[in-house]
Amino acid sequence: MSDFSEKIKSASQGELFASTLELPEIDPDIWQKLARSAFRQQFHLNASDRAYLARKGLGAVLEHGADFIAKRLAPAHPEKDGRQTPWKGHPVFVAQHATGTCCRSCLEKWHHFTKGFPLTVQQQNYVLAVIGAWLEREETLPVPTEENTPIKVYKRKSRPKL
Repeated sequence: MSDFSEKIKSASQGELFASTLELPEIDPDIWQKLARSAFRQQFHLNASDRAYLARKGLGAVLEHGADFIAKRLAPAHPEKDGRQTPWKGHPVFVAQHATGTCCRSCLEKWHHFTKGFPLTVQQQNYVLAVIGAWLEREETLPVPTEENTPIKVYKRKSRPKL
């Protein structure tokens, strides 16, 4: 059993969720691809996100993530697609931006999930596994010294309307 699975199973909240959840393995190539993106590399958990993750536990945070994915990402045409994931406020939101799982366009670009079709349960579990693995990796990094690590927001390129 992986370290990730052990952490989920030992979570204080979300134990029912965690015990029934089987997340797929993540292709190591995705981390190499994401590492080449300056935009994706700017995202890290700040002190309050880390405290929240420590207080709630990885299982509970992933339970929240599963809900966010089902409501904001899984529909074929999510409301406010491209703008549905806040930049901060929850560890899952930060993880989504860091891993290219924040909107359907990013899912298509980084994970090859075609837009216009609802995400299957397997695809939703994959997205959750990517987020969980990123959160687990982030926990091993040194604690940031500032409460609010600044996030450089890249401006969206305007596209002509069809």
